[in-house]
Amino acid sequence: TKGDIMLHNVIPKHMEPITAKLRAAGCEIEEFDDALRITRSGELKPLKLKTMPHPGFPTDMQAQLFALCTIAIGTSVIVENVFENRYRHAAELGRMGASFTQKDRTAIIRGVDKLTGARVKAWDLRGGAAMLLAGLAAEGETIIDHAELIDRGYDKLHETLNALGAQIIRKEN
Repeated sequence: TKGDIMLHNVIPKHMEPITAKLRAAGCEIEEFDDALRITRSGELKPLKLKTMPHPGFPTDMQAQLFALCTIAIGTSVIVENVFENRYRHAAELGRMGASFTQKDRTAIIRGVDKLTGARVKAWDLRGGAAMLLAGLAAEGETIIDHAELIDRGYDKLHETLNALGAQIIRKEN
C-alpha cells in the first residue's frame, strides 16, 4: 500500500502518457531534469485507458497497468487499439485471483482485495513483466515459467527490484 521510488536517467516528457495514468491511479509524481520520483501512500484507483500510437498511451505498458488495475479499488477499462491478441497475460493474472472480462479489444477489470501467488506463464516480455509485478503484490509465492522472456526487454529486472526490497529468486532451467 506504500511506495517511494526514484527513477534516474529518464526524460520525464517522454513518460507523460504513463505518468498521467499513474497519477490517475493515485500516485504522486515529482519531475526533475532527468529523473522521476513516484510515491504512493493510499489505495490504488481504477483506470480507463486506451492504447494508441505515439504520443498516446503505449501498448508496451498495457500489460503492466493491467496488473495494477487488478488490485485497484473499483472497475477499470482498458482498450487495446494497437495490437490484437495483446491480452494473453489476463488469463495468467486470473490464476492469481484477478477478476476481469474481455471482449475483442476491451478488458474490464474489477479490482480484488488481494492476489494470491500461483504458477503462471510468461507468454511475452511485457506479459512476463505484468506477472512479476502481480507476483510482488500477491500473497504467497509466485512462480513464472518462461521468465527468460522478460530479459528480452528488461535487463536484470529481478536484481533491480531486489535492490528495492523485493524477494525474487531467479532459477535457470
